[in-house]
Amino acid sequence: MKILKDGISPDIEFAADEKVREIVTGIINDIRARGDAAARDLSQRFDNWSPESFRLSQAEIDEAVAALTAEERDVIDFAMTQVRNFAQVQRNSMHDVEVETMPGVILGHKHIAVNRAGCYIPGGRFTHVASAQMSILTAKVAGVETVIGCTPPKNGKIPQATVAAMALAGADEIHIIGGIQAVARMALGTETLEAVDMIVGPGNAYVAEAKRQLYGRVGIDLQAGPTEVLIVADDSADAEMVATDLLGQAEHGPTSPAVLITTSEKLAQETLVEIDKQLETLPTAEFAAPAWRDYGQIILVDDLAEAVVEADRVASEHVQILTHDDDYFLENMTNYGALFLGPRTNVAYGDKAIGTNHTLPTKTGGRYTGGLWVGKYIKTLTYQRVTSDEASVLIGQYTSKYCELEGFLAHKAQADLRIKRYGG
Repeated sequence: MKILKDGISPDIEFAADEKVREIVTGIINDIRARGDAAARDLSQRFDNWSPESFRLSQAEIDEAVAALTAEERDVIDFAMTQVRNFAQVQRNSMHDVEVETMPGVILGHKHIAVNRAGCYIPGGRFTHVASAQMSILTAKVAGVETVIGCTPPKNGKIPQATVAAMALAGADEIHIIGGIQAVARMALGTETLEAVDMIVGPGNAYVAEAKRQLYGRVGIDLQAGPTEVLIVADDSADAEMVATDLLGQAEHGPTSPAVLITTSEKLAQETLVEIDKQLETLPTAEFAAPAWRDYGQIILVDDLAEAVVEADRVASEHVQILTHDDDYFLENMTNYGALFLGPRTNVAYGDKAIGTNHTLPTKTGGRYTGGLWVGKYIKTLTYQRVTSDEASVLIGQYTSKYCELEGFLAHKAQADLRIKRYGG
């Protein structure tokens, strides 16, 4: 393995993360203490937004939906159909179970959706319409009864297209408020918003840190940091496509990692040239260029087997495979958010309209979790039933001895009572 281009030092990232943690802690504590008053102060301070109510009326929502052009509505409907279809397939794969493990002992589990979910739809320099379908629509397919959608204002106004998408996805309430204050308000509850059971959705570093600090008070989907892309390519790939797909995610922002792992030094060098060429005309080069400069990497490996090892080490959010044997990576890779196999697909398809969810683990989170899907909203809850005296006595005898071994004498008494009562 040889590094042809390296990114920024992890120590610099850590120092930046520490500053974010301090700011987020202070804001969460303020909202915990002052509720809506604190949220309103923060919204005015950060977004110049202080409406009479953060929650939109039905009339305001209807106006946003009506403002969509026919083409915009068609695009949103198509994408939502794909997301809904795949989410429903995933939900259908989750079965309740009940089994008699031995005569008289019945065990089972049920899949039950959380009651209230808060979905954060980010704002910022781009309009994140697709994020509405990924979080809100998926929650509804999972069976969540009440879904709260929050998104920040855009330039001091209601983001009409985003609100329309949130409504079409099935949001029960839509609130125009962003950042830490939106997340904390949903998690803690205020005078005008009942607390939710879990919070999902991407966001900037402050939103991600707020979710991390509030985890435990509420459930979260995952830790989502800056968007990442990894391309694994061999000499069958071309530099134009590799550069395009790297910059396609780097445009998210100046801290978005873009990594190339390749067996071909020729492709690596051609990609460096091609990226510089594309940045000259890319409209979002002001974001993509610093991302590539500071967080871009190129790693040269000997063969596809070493490429798998390095790709699993990087554990990127998005992994695009451009090799002569793409299935090799499907069969052997274990750490990633989502795989995009072959030149006919790409990360943008997954981000917008193909049907898989675009909320995915970053910062090597793919080592231990997958992305957002219907199962994230669902609790798998177990139950047990003993239907015969003989089974209760048998389990009771083993339980009694186990409790005595561990010193749990009140536990032992529960088992002994059943032995006495049902033992004849």
